[in-house]
Amino acid sequence: MSIYEVAYNLEKAIRQSEEFQRLKKMYEDIQHDETSSRMFNNFRDIQMRLHQKQMTGEEILQEEIEQAQKMAALVQQHDKIAQLMELEQRMSFLIAEVNKIVLKPLEELYNKFE
Repeated sequence: MSIYEVAYNLEKAIRQSEEFQRLKKMYEDIQHDETSSRMFNNFRDIQMRLHQKQMTGEEILQEEIEQAQKMAALVQQHDKIAQLMELEQRMSFLIAEVNKIVLKPLEELYNKFE
């Protein structure tokens, strides 16, 4: 089996996983609720703008930080969005763990010569 076949099988396994299915359902529930959807999308937009600025070395203004903090506090109070964010964290942790496993041969190779 080629590495690509294994990767596609892994993609399929992730899509079929309970973690992904729960995340997908919660995301769909939020997108079908106009208020939740608007709030969630605004939060994501703020996150993306700040991340973009950070990656390009642009200065992040204090007002932007305060806006992001206020929005984060607001979405944390919204039950569905808070649940979605928790599910996203779990999925992110799962992907990070898989990434560690996939990169283990390279890590071992380079650590061998240090």
